[in-house]
Amino acid sequence: MAAPHILQVGPYPAWDQEPLEAAFTVHRYFEAADKGAFLAEVGPQIRGIATRGELGADAAMIAACPNLEIVSVYGVGYDAVDLDACRARGIRVTNTPDVLTGDVADLGVAMMLAQSRGMVGAEAWARSGSWANQGLYQLQRRVWGKRAGVLGLGRIGFEVAKRLAGFDLDIAYSDVAAKPYAGQWEFIADPVALAERSDFLFVTLAASAATRHIVGREVIEALGPEGMLINVSRAANVDEEALLAALETGKLGSAALDVFEGEPAFNPRFLALPNVLLQPHHASGTIETRKAMGQLVRDNLTAHFAGQELPTPVI
Repeated sequence: MAAPHILQVGPYPAWDQEPLEAAFTVHRYFEAADKGAFLAEVGPQIRGIATRGELGADAAMIAACPNLEIVSVYGVGYDAVDLDACRARGIRVTNTPDVLTGDVADLGVAMMLAQSRGMVGAEAWARSGSWANQGLYQLQRRVWGKRAGVLGLGRIGFEVAKRLAGFDLDIAYSDVAAKPYAGQWEFIADPVALAERSDFLFVTLAASAATRHIVGREVIEALGPEGMLINVSRAANVDEEALLAALETGKLGSAALDVFEGEPAFNPRFLALPNVLLQPHHASGTIETRKAMGQLVRDNLTAHFAGQELPTPVI
């Protein structure tokens, strides 16, 4: 039997590319000079799409593949996949949760520590000779014992909060409802009230139409001139214009960001700000996690075409 035809939307590491091509007939959309013509040519053959979270699969791509059966996302976020178009045609969608949870939580906490203690600037101070020539680096801000808010206590938010507890932070969270696994952490339904209570506000909720710009001007200003916003979720959850304005005027103390609107070509206003830690959307960027993500993408495709239960279905 011929291998199912797969549309690969973006590149994968060699350790994923080789087994994907061994199992399926792969059409590399990302290499096509004329992507419209490429889709018109190969679209009718495509039974599966292998994509990445930030690339997704829009309505036009889905429509160009009339025999499409499954979209397998390399990443936990699937907001870039047109779920309505998939539901209308009975197309399955999968993602890669759990395998990246720990790494994303690690980076979020590391960003908080690095920004609070000025580690990037301090490292440059030491390297440049300023320590020897000008003396000690300027004093920074303590982390332990402060108040942390976690906006979205799902898999990643829970792991962030667990790590924060190790620093003796006073933890509260906001979600659609109180979580039975939250223990003694305080539930605060209103994101603005959560921000008012927090020195550090972590954004860890899944992105959807309902959460778009949930961190807007009110939340940002409630966090205040001594507060820090840390986003390891999706850029759409934060109103970037409101964030930039607050950072530029001092209404927000600082931010640590791994995601941006329009990335990798993010707003150049961020570059002029000394109170922002910028990261290139690499919260899941460890060798171990990326290998596990690639395996799960293939496992979902393989299970589907074998008529088996999907390991990690979204729909």
